[in-house]
Amino acid sequence: MAGVLVSALLEQLASIAVGEAEQEIKLVVGVDEEVQKLEDNLRMIQAVLEDAEKRQMTEATVKLWLGKLKDTFYLMDDVLDEWNTELIKARIQEEEKEEENAESSHARKKMKVSLSMIPSPSSWLSPVHKLSMRDDFAHKIKDLRGKLNELFKERVGFGFELNRGTKVVERPTTTSLVDVSKICGRRKEREELVSILLGKDSQEEKSPHVISLIGMGGMGKTTLAQLAYNDVDVQAHFEKQIWVCVSDPFDQIRVAKAIVESIDGRSPMITELQNLVIKICDLIRGKKFFLVLDDVWSEKPNDWEPFEIALKCGAQGSRILITTRKEGVAKMVNSAYTINLEVLSNEDSWLICSQMASVHKDNEQLGKLGRELANKCKGLPLAAKILGSVMGSQRSRQKWKTILDSNLWESEDVQNGVLGPLLFSYNELPSVIKQCFLYCANFPKDYLFSRNELVYQWMAQGYSGSKSNMEDLGERYFEKLVMHSFFQDFEKDDNDDGKIIRCKMHDMVHDFALSMTTKLGLDWKSAHHLTLEFNKETQFPVAKNLRTLFLQTHFGRAVFPSDLFQHLTCLRSLNLEHTCFGKVPDEVEKLKHLRLLNLYSCSEITELPETLCNLCNLQTLNITYCCKIKKLPQGMGKLIKLRHLITGYFRFLKFKSFQSPRLTKPFPKGIGRLSSLRTLEKFIIGGINNIGECKLGELKNLVHLKGSLEIGGLENVTDVQEAENAQLKNKIHLRNLRLHFGEPDVNRRGENDELVLNALEPHPDLESLWIYGYGGTGYPNWVMSLTILKKLQLRSWDKLEQLPPLGKLCFLETIEIEGAKSMKKVGVEFLGIESNRKKDEEKGSTSTSTSTSSLILFPNLKSLCFRRMKEWEEWDGMGESGVSESVLIMPRLQVLKVDDCPKLKSLPNFLETTSLKELSVDCRISNWMTLATLSGLKILCLFLDFDVKHLPPLGKLLFLESLKITAFGVKKVGVEFLGIEEESNNNNDKIDDEKGSTSSSSSSSLVLFPNLKSLYFSSLTEWEEWDGIGGTMREEEAQESGVTITIMPCLQDLSINNCPKLKSLPDFLPTTPLKTLRIQGSLILSECCKAEIGDQWPKISHIPNIQINHQYVRRDGRPMQT
Repeated sequence: MAGVLVSALLEQLASIAVGEAEQEIKLVVGVDEEVQKLEDNLRMIQAVLEDAEKRQMTEATVKLWLGKLKDTFYLMDDVLDEWNTELIKARIQEEEKEEENAESSHARKKMKVSLSMIPSPSSWLSPVHKLSMRDDFAHKIKDLRGKLNELFKERVGFGFELNRGTKVVERPTTTSLVDVSKICGRRKEREELVSILLGKDSQEEKSPHVISLIGMGGMGKTTLAQLAYNDVDVQAHFEKQIWVCVSDPFDQIRVAKAIVESIDGRSPMITELQNLVIKICDLIRGKKFFLVLDDVWSEKPNDWEPFEIALKCGAQGSRILITTRKEGVAKMVNSAYTINLEVLSNEDSWLICSQMASVHKDNEQLGKLGRELANKCKGLPLAAKILGSVMGSQRSRQKWKTILDSNLWESEDVQNGVLGPLLFSYNELPSVIKQCFLYCANFPKDYLFSRNELVYQWMAQGYSGSKSNMEDLGERYFEKLVMHSFFQDFEKDDNDDGKIIRCKMHDMVHDFALSMTTKLGLDWKSAHHLTLEFNKETQFPVAKNLRTLFLQTHFGRAVFPSDLFQHLTCLRSLNLEHTCFGKVPDEVEKLKHLRLLNLYSCSEITELPETLCNLCNLQTLNITYCCKIKKLPQGMGKLIKLRHLITGYFRFLKFKSFQSPRLTKPFPKGIGRLSSLRTLEKFIIGGINNIGECKLGELKNLVHLKGSLEIGGLENVTDVQEAENAQLKNKIHLRNLRLHFGEPDVNRRGENDELVLNALEPHPDLESLWIYGYGGTGYPNWVMSLTILKKLQLRSWDKLEQLPPLGKLCFLETIEIEGAKSMKKVGVEFLGIESNRKKDEEKGSTSTSTSTSSLILFPNLKSLCFRRMKEWEEWDGMGESGVSESVLIMPRLQVLKVDDCPKLKSLPNFLETTSLKELSVDCRISNWMTLATLSGLKILCLFLDFDVKHLPPLGKLLFLESLKITAFGVKKVGVEFLGIEEESNNNNDKIDDEKGSTSSSSSSSLVLFPNLKSLYFSSLTEWEEWDGIGGTMREEEAQESGVTITIMPCLQDLSINNCPKLKSLPDFLPTTPLKTLRIQGSLILSECCKAEIGDQWPKISHIPNIQINHQYVRRDGRPMQT
């Protein structure tokens, strides 16, 4: 919007004026007066812009005048930015010169560098250059002053009203963000859809069935599909659920990749459609799946045909749900069912509006007006939602009456659709946020917006001003757009108080933004923002006014045209995401105004050119998943305006992507000059003798760093002063810190590591800490000061002898200790009790139990993992070492993993009082039978060594759903595994006891493994027998007592892998609802299970999917030829 540009220009003029005054720079005689007149005119125009921007909706002449005004503002912005750019370059030259002088004289001085200060002009430019630059600038100012003066005179004829004041953007309150997941007036459609998906009252003639949801934009098709997708019964009914947003155009390869990624958990490297289709077949074969294809537009049979064929590989009962605006799409996919969404009733529309406005639907004061307004939504849920947001921000009769009486409702566009509510919501926004909203039209429909990406793009366009809090302003603008319901489908960060990190924009909202945006790729010569699909034949348009360029490529390795960048000198944002360019050309330095360069997933680029470092205005550089870039350019220190260097390193760690970041070389010297940096995910220190590489002390001036940081190369630090100079404690906005000491080295001095780590004390507000390769024997003395720490990972601490007293860190949720090879005991000091004892003793206390009676240790710990601790033998619990039994330990623990700890003898007894749901154990513990007391377990993975001869009694674990067992010494799996004893002197009493402990629903039933769904046996190399209860004394006892014994009534999946001596399967197997049986590396059992002829075949003949040695014997209930 024009108002945003005026504010930015006034800010630039003020900045230049301050800089000139400080540096005693004077413009050519007379130009100061021109600048002052220019500023006066800008302020007068600013005063009428609010009225002008409202009137442009209905007055074409006003819209034309605003268009000319914006073009002039853009020219002015370029001129002022050129002036500032020259000053920045001069300052960089001066800093480099001072550094060279300091190095050559061996007397380095501490320099105070302020981004708002400009060196004296006498030191950086020759008088001729200074004069020519100022003269050129003066002429441009005079020319622009003349153009603006003409527009200033024209404004009088329109009779604009003066602005009544600038609206302040307020932070949203939590009550305004209403949960709109409840759909009003769609109960019938929802029940019908779920019924169809579950196959109720239907005959399966073909599979998969295709269901089409049809309705105009804003009718709630996607929301209804989401409700069905997340229905509990639907989720339990299908083995695989897949959601793909198709949109327009129908990109077959993108859709196929999305299907594969949804099933397989990672994006495939395949690029050919044929191979992708085959992959889909393999992934869904024999599985009952539910696929949602949202927002399908294409009616071309050729687009659909490859998927139609591939999806037939799924199991009987599979379903495909398509949402579309077109009847032709439903016919093209041969829909078995179609559901046409009708408009909502007026009452339901009012229900949505009132919900969004936080007004009771029967409100006496506002109800009548509210219903009249809701009727304007014409039954569209999206319109009601948006209008409700507007009503909620103006909750009074007078304001609602003003909206109702507005002449906007009479315009043709409003009467034809959803535009009215959108317009009212849009008009409520301040000018700058309107511009932020309209900028979203540059992105394609169904685009998954990243919150940070939007904020950085808005910064690049100057919408957030030029002050230090640009990001904060952008965040506030984003929240305001969320409040007005312009975004949806939110993805939130559970680790950051539910902060929205990604979202989408509804098609209708995107269409509205596009309709409100002029010159968006319609006229290349005057366009300011452009998306261009680039191919070998593309003739790049002459578009010298471009400020944003999104380039797309769909072919092999691409090359930039040699003259491309000379036509883009006004560019602020260049986006090459997912393109195939093999190189960023040296000519990139011509983009002197560039603020943002997005190279996300440009996997062919191997290096960044040195000329990139001449982009002195650059604020954001994104090289996420540029996997071939190993180092940064040597001149990075010249990018003194850089605020975000995004490598995607922490994204890689979170999602375990196959595309590993390859930025592995030490960073160049000079990074410490980038004092505006907010994002620096990785910082790699150079060797002590490598002059051109950065040192740890360069972090000192980077006081604005936020979020996450990993410091690599700490093994190279030999001077503890360097670590102290980093001043990590002053980085108050860091939340996630990783410290990498390199691979463990027996020749490295552990004492030095201890000194360095102690000097790297972070700010106490740190939430996550990861330390790798540390060579000291003790832990850092500051670790217990991290009072809000949530996650701690210590890896490859080969010499660590004792863990810190972490039990006192109240907010800890996750602990991972890996590779502590020297540790032999985890005692009460880990719980934090011993240190309390010592304090009590110092105070003269005589009772330990008194001091600990009210203690809760690890009160919020949810996940605890120990790995590769080869010497670990003891883990003390509450009963040991005199610890009071009344102490509560890890009450919220849900996941415990003890892997590759071969000498550990027992688990601590306090585990019985935890909320453990997942347990994985790989050690030589002797108290296996205590596992039966962990009644809340859902997932259990056991690795039992040769000395364990019997499996623990696990059948009475009521909630156990997944069980995986590796046991080298077990020969027989009998009734003890089920949780009942093989013999008993008092049969009836024993059966009654067992019945009472496992079942409360019936007095005559005993259910063992009642909720087990997946059972996996691996490497039971001595296993010969697997008995049920048939023929045993327990079966006779049950019959005499009138008790029905049911075993594994929910079992869906059974795998037996590498059990070469196993001969038979248990007699209860035919009574289970097994869907899949896999037998691999078990020669005897494989023979016994041959179709129709094997002696074990009757026990498995009811299973629809049987795979033996990677070959299907039966699939979907049908025999397979071998």
